[in-house]
Amino acid sequence: MAEPIMTGPVALRTSPLSHLQERMRAAAVAGAQSVTLTEVPFLTMVNVRVDPTSAAAHRIGRTLGAPLPRRCGDTAASGLHTLMWLGPDEWLVLSSRADAGTVTAQVRQALDGAPGSVVDVSANRTTLELSGPSARQVLEKGCPLDLHPRAFGPGHAVSTTVGPIPVLLWQTDDAPAFRLLPRSSFADYLARWLIDAMSEYGGPRVA
Repeated sequence: MAEPIMTGPVALRTSPLSHLQERMRAAAVAGAQSVTLTEVPFLTMVNVRVDPTSAAAHRIGRTLGAPLPRRCGDTAASGLHTLMWLGPDEWLVLSSRADAGTVTAQVRQALDGAPGSVVDVSANRTTLELSGPSARQVLEKGCPLDLHPRAFGPGHAVSTTVGPIPVLLWQTDDAPAFRLLPRSSFADYLARWLIDAMSEYGGPRVA
């Protein structure tokens, strides 16, 4: 997980992959087979559990600006948030422009005492972005999903594995660009695995 650096009375956050930033930059491949890897740290992530058929689920969707997705792989987006289906009664709310405390408080208010839970899990995961024409081929080296555009396209997000690491894999656009959300404790291994997989396209191997 992200560890704070103490500087007197102030704690500054460091991301789980701050130590690999230079290696990820060096691994970038240019040209027709380009692929890049970056970390997108400190996104707000809130886990929500509620009966999807309940009035509370409707209130939560209205609060977040989009209805809770009802099928595996589906996402929904509003101006501030992306809602990802994790299970029949479970979702992950992501935001880069809203404070976790604010989102958590708003969703709990919408839950209004109904059965369910709302938990800030922002420190539980980090986010890697893999993008470029070769991104899909890099993932296919270690992901069991069918990632062909006929089966997996923009807006899809599912729990899977990349290499040996469990991730939430989300295709954000058709460039293609993918975001991978591993547990923070597995992020170092996953980033090194991806850098090594990128080496076929011109990037360096990382020990």
